[in-house]
Amino acid sequence: MEDAVGYRLRRAQLAVFQHFNETFAAKGLRPTDFAVLLLLTRNQGAKQSEVAEALGIQRANFVAIVDGLEHKGFVERRKSDLDRRVQSLYITDAGLTYLNELMPIWQEHEGRLLARLGGPAARDQLIDLLKKLYD
Repeated sequence: MEDAVGYRLRRAQLAVFQHFNETFAAKGLRPTDFAVLLLLTRNQGAKQSEVAEALGIQRANFVAIVDGLEHKGFVERRKSDLDRRVQSLYITDAGLTYLNELMPIWQEHEGRLLARLGGPAARDQLIDLLKKLYD
C-alpha cells in the first residue's frame, strides 16, 4: 500500500479534511458549504446544476446543501430570467459577511498545508500533478 497512489491520495485527503473540520467546527461549517460560498463569490447567478458539477457533487445531494445554506440566509435561489425551470444561486450579504469572517481561518489552514508541503513551489507542483489525474 505504501506505493499505491490511490491509498496516498485518500490518506492525504482525510488528513486535510480532518484539519479543516477541526478548524471550522466552531463556526458550524463543512468543507462543501465553504466551497459553495467561495465559488458563488466569483460566480453570482450560476445555475444550481453548474455549481454542483463544478464541485463534483451529485445534484440530489447538492439540493440538501443549498437548502442548508439558504436556511442560514447565506445563499438565495432565484428563478432564471431566461428559463424559469432553472434555479440560479446568489450569495447574500449575510453569506458574504460570514465568508469574510472565515477567510482568515481558511488562510491559516492553507498556510499550515503550505508549510507542510515545503512552500509555494511544492504546492504548485502538487496541484499540477493532481490536475493530471482528473483533467
